[in-house]
Amino acid sequence: MDRINRILGHETYQRYLARNEQAEMERRFCRHNMGHFLDVARLAVILNVTESYGVEKEQIYAAALLHDIGRWMQYEEGIPHEQASFQLAPEILEDCGFEETERKVILQAIGDHRNMAVKEKKTLSGLLYRADKYSRPCFACPVEQACDWKQGKKNKLLVW
Repeated sequence: MDRINRILGHETYQRYLARNEQAEMERRFCRHNMGHFLDVARLAVILNVTESYGVEKEQIYAAALLHDIGRWMQYEEGIPHEQASFQLAPEILEDCGFEETERKVILQAIGDHRNMAVKEKKTLSGLLYRADKYSRPCFACPVEQACDWKQGKKNKLLVW
């Protein structure tokens, strides 16, 4: 997990985390922070093992740590955060030792993490999509009633 630890310590990554934190300081709903990133990574690893996807753990963690890193750009510039994260992640991935073929797979998953069409695919994209959605504990959220997510999208029960 050396490359994952390099992501965590990467100066640009840390700057983007801080920008997300600043942009969501007043946000009452789910935040896009390290807690969320790690929840997504761990859920994706569990899905990967239990459903025999065969995706490398470092790729899962890299995609999970980077999938929402551009959320601040959505607030500041109106760029959908999956597109912003897709734009911001390549430099970090390259600096942290990911080869071009790995970067392509990870970036595809980041770009697709809100695309329902990948939900059932046995790929990193499918894993990231599902883990991202499963990571939200709507059933325990104190502001769930005010959330603008559609009822069918909210996690009202634990599912697997």
